Amino acid sequence: MYENRKRKLGDRADGFKVRGLDPYDYVSPYIMVERNDATNFFCDKFETTQAEKYVKEKRDQGLKNFGIMHVILAAYVRTVSQKPYLNRFLSGQKIFARKNIQVNMAVKEELSSDNTNTVIKATFKPEDTATDVYECFTNTYNEAFSGGENAFDGVARILNYVPGLIKKFIVWILKMLDYFGLLPGGLTQVSPFHGSMFITSMGSLGIPPIYHHLYNFGNVPVFIAFGTKRHVCELDLEGNPVRRRYIDFTVVTDERICDGFAYASAFKTFRRYLNNPWLLDVAPEEIFEDPDIDKKKRVKKKKEKKSK
Repeated sequence: MYENRKRKLGDRADGFKVRGLDPYDYVSPYIMVERNDATNFFCDKFETTQAEKYVKEKRDQGLKNFGIMHVILAAYVRTVSQKPYLNRFLSGQKIFARKNIQVNMAVKEELSSDNTNTVIKATFKPEDTATDVYECFTNTYNEAFSGGENAFDGVARILNYVPGLIKKFIVWILKMLDYFGLLPGGLTQVSPFHGSMFITSMGSLGIPPIYHHLYNFGNVPVFIAFGTKRHVCELDLEGNPVRRRYIDFTVVTDERICDGFAYASAFKTFRRYLNNPWLLDVAPEEIFEDPDIDKKKRVKKKKEKKSK
């Protein structure tokens, strides 16, 4: 997304500072200091008929275990490619455009109470198709359970041996380093608290989606949860009763990264891909960069609007 962009003073290893914002956007992070101060919640749903047909087609093509979750992931990746402000994050009271698309997910190797959780982090490209997303996620998942522990589990295990008071001090140090953009890239790569989005499936547990909090540690700005399918009896256009299946999903967002209009536009696009997943079979015609990343471009854009 930003392959040819050079790093400037104030940029971070995982993102570029957004320099073309309005004054309010620079001030609000100092008023709403913690991520939980700026949390918004909303819920939505999508009818699954088209998604289920699409899943069946993909499985017939040999994509074993392709499911609704892969459709949701692919739809989100595509949405970010078209609405890049969704991929911003806040750190050190400053707003940054993330360099890549990273999705975190807590997973189990088996659905049992005695099976431990781990967190996987998959890195996607904005031009990825649904098949690309499926392959990337599958490879990441298989690596996490290929034997031994993954990088995140290794770090957590080491910290577990540290006495509580020292552990608290270490976390404080990590927060300070992260605040100033000095946290080593190796840690942000394995940290489940850094990324574009965190997603969780309640559908596999057979329950509706929860509203999951955002973490004050790290910089994940969006948390999505989706639930199990539910059946609804509705009337079609001719007034006849029909039985339809829906999946509810909840979204928790950090309102400081963009305004409500931008969020609404992004999630309308997200829902459009969920309702017509065949759009995800081809790469997007154009991949957009954050429009406010450069102050000069923002000023030029404003002048062009005034001249019209």
